[in-house]
Amino acid sequence: MIDKFVIRLVAYFALITAALFVLKPQLLSQNAHFYVLVGGNVFMAAITALSYHLNKKGLKAKNNNTFVQMVYLSTFSKLFLCLIAIVAYVLLTRDNISKISIFILLGFYLVYTVVETISIYGNTGKNNS
Repeated sequence: MIDKFVIRLVAYFALITAALFVLKPQLLSQNAHFYVLVGGNVFMAAITALSYHLNKKGLKAKNNNTFVQMVYLSTFSKLFLCLIAIVAYVLLTRDNISKISIFILLGFYLVYTVVETISIYGNTGKNNS
């Protein structure tokens, strides 16, 4: 059976990708880096899937310390991978940085984190009953 998280992740990924392509002319007129945004969407979906996997693994752990370690690992890995990606973007486009692109990427982080949190919260309710 497919986890509801996978369905949510794919749905939000498809929605964001479609929105990017529909809004491409407006994004380009605002000097946003379109392909960076598309790549950032793919990157965020991938690391959100990894983060969810780590959280789910922590939920199944018998030891409370393992649960806490997995949650920390999940949170910090997602945060640091995003930080590394943004720093790489800034270093590669030093002369032509698009602030709107960075803010949109941070919005992606927020959206995917909310999707992951809702899914994890749904799993904790099942495990406690």
